[in-house]
Amino acid sequence: MPHHPSVTAILKHFAYDHLPPRLRDVSRRFHDLAHGLAGDEQLDGPELTVALRKLLESKDCAVRAALAIEGQEG
Repeated sequence: MPHHPSVTAILKHFAYDHLPPRLRDVSRRFHDLAHGLAGDEQLDGPELTVALRKLLESKDCAVRAALAIEGQEG
């Protein structure tokens, strides 16, 4: 079953290949969870979109936290 366009749009923001290794490791976990949720046939509708949006916000915070640690190490 194809995703709703809003789900497809949000999933694009979970890409991580372009990130440096440490940030890639952090972001990959969120990517895997997001795609797992989107692939779950029991989940659908607007609440899935909201869940993914909030997960994206969380991923952004985790990546910024990893950036802050890298800044302290350097």
